[in-house]
Amino acid sequence: MNSSWMKWMGVDLRHYSKQVELELQQIEQKSIRDYIQESENIASLHNQITACDAVLERMEQMLGAFQSDLSSISSEIRTLQEQSGAMNIRLRNRQAVRGKLGELVDGLVVPSALVTAILEAPVTEPRFLEQLQELDAKAAAVREQEARGTAACADVRGVLDRLRIKAVTKIREFILQKIYSFRKPMTNYQIPQTALLKYRFFYQFLLGNERATAKEIRDEYVETLSKIYLSYYRSYLGRLMKVQYEEVAEKDDLMGVEDTAKKGFFSKPSLRSRNTIFTLGTRGSVISPTELEAPILVPHTAQRGEQRYPFEALFRSQHYALLDNSCREYLFICEFFVVSGSAAHDLFHAVMGRTLSMTLKHLESYLTDCYDAIAVFLCIHIVLRFRNIAAKRDVPALDRYWEQVLTLLWPRFELILEMNVQSVRSTDPQRLGGLDTRPHYITRRYAEFSSALVSINQTIPNERTMQLLGQLQVEVENFVLRVAAEFSSRKEQLVFLINNYDMMLGVLMERAADDSKEVESFQQLLNARTQEFIEELLSPPFGGLVAFVKEAEALIERGQAERLRGEEARVTQLIRGFGSSWKSSVESLSQDVMRSFTNFKNGTSIIQGALTQLIQLYHRFHRVLSQPQLRALPARAELINIHHLMVELKKHKPNF
Repeated sequence: MNSSWMKWMGVDLRHYSKQVELELQQIEQKSIRDYIQESENIASLHNQITACDAVLERMEQMLGAFQSDLSSISSEIRTLQEQSGAMNIRLRNRQAVRGKLGELVDGLVVPSALVTAILEAPVTEPRFLEQLQELDAKAAAVREQEARGTAACADVRGVLDRLRIKAVTKIREFILQKIYSFRKPMTNYQIPQTALLKYRFFYQFLLGNERATAKEIRDEYVETLSKIYLSYYRSYLGRLMKVQYEEVAEKDDLMGVEDTAKKGFFSKPSLRSRNTIFTLGTRGSVISPTELEAPILVPHTAQRGEQRYPFEALFRSQHYALLDNSCREYLFICEFFVVSGSAAHDLFHAVMGRTLSMTLKHLESYLTDCYDAIAVFLCIHIVLRFRNIAAKRDVPALDRYWEQVLTLLWPRFELILEMNVQSVRSTDPQRLGGLDTRPHYITRRYAEFSSALVSINQTIPNERTMQLLGQLQVEVENFVLRVAAEFSSRKEQLVFLINNYDMMLGVLMERAADDSKEVESFQQLLNARTQEFIEELLSPPFGGLVAFVKEAEALIERGQAERLRGEEARVTQLIRGFGSSWKSSVESLSQDVMRSFTNFKNGTSIIQGALTQLIQLYHRFHRVLSQPQLRALPARAELINIHHLMVELKKHKPNF
């Protein structure tokens, strides 16, 4: 099969084998020739390899020796490393000891510059302060080392004690001299007090090194400033009260008291810039941002100019001075005496406590005979604002004082309001003398008073105030109804009610918010009484027409329009009567309204409402006459045209 395959491939394997064998022989012969030719080179190469082997053998011996040397060197290096590490540790330990010893020595050594400054330099010189700080640091360091049992401290303790005593003596004399300077008459103590802040470290030094002296200085400061503040505020308060208005409200100056009941506050002629009871006027400016923190009043200047002020202006001036000085004092105490929290609060009250107590007693005494509700209410709002200012200045020391003041003011304010409520409640209209339909003076007082309190209360709302005003409003409304009942005719009653409601509404809208409860209440009352008055006004001249229209509309609504046929004579009389008298009736109506109402705008509004209602009435009358049952009525030709009627009424009704 192989022979066949080779043949198939076209190659003779025997011939191919011989050919390969021949080629191998030729190559072998050629290789032998080449080897013979290179025999010298091969011999030389053999010699070179032999020599190289000898060299490599020597190198091997050398490397072995070197390896042995390296092993011994490595062992020596490890020994050196161990010795170096031990030396490094000893060096670091010695450096640490040297540093500690250096610090200890530096802390214990007293330089000559320190000794010279403490003994010779005035306390006001900067170098004294610098060396005092150094002395304080050294004293602290010595105390610390003594606690650790360092024997070297005994060598410097005596020197430091003598320097400390000298420094304490000089500082004590300096600070006490400054405090004593506060006591000199006509001295502004705030200037030396501010200067003390530059030397606040003096007190810190005393606090750390001589607490007895520090306590002595603090007690002397408290005693001195306490007397100064008490004397100043007692004097200022006394002189301030001399420029108050001579005429003040008394217990009988209440809202419901009759003008004829006494000759007093209401009956006397008003003084220039006089304080009033029920009218706010310009008094409310005392709580405006500009006036609230304005400079305090100077009593002797006001006396020379014969100026007088309401109580709330004096209260503001007094308490603004108190606020300003208290804030300054509190911040000084915290900074100079190094206190905070309850300690600062206690020290502040040790200084200001007598002054605050004196102020509270004076206020309590004054309020006992105070019946000016507006003044008391303004004082309440002054306190609320000053309390906010103190909070912004981060001075909480006055918080308790503000609460005590409000505890005095609020009950008095509520009592005065309740007295006014009771006075209105107990007022007998029959004792008020002659009555007319114009606004009553009691309602005018209420309007002024209520608008004053509402406008003040809007800035910092208080629900209790609104409740008291609500009680007063109820009593005033009842009073107005009681007085109105004294008039014989319903028309006069309505005129009186409308005049009073309109006056109160006008005052409230002028000075209080339009959406206040009082404004809304009186607006509803005014609208109801105005509508009733218009119907009362139209009844005499047009009562027959009103009655017929109502009856006819009722019949038409019930489907009984046929019954209108029997009303022809009545309808004819109404048509002719209206045509002949409506002009004179409208003229008379307009004159009557303008005579009855003190407010021209209100009177004009009532005329407008009456004429509008008259036109609506006549228009309804026209619709009734358009029914089939009355269309054939001859008198319908005499009906006045609605458009013509509106044109004519426009002459009586502005802006119609």
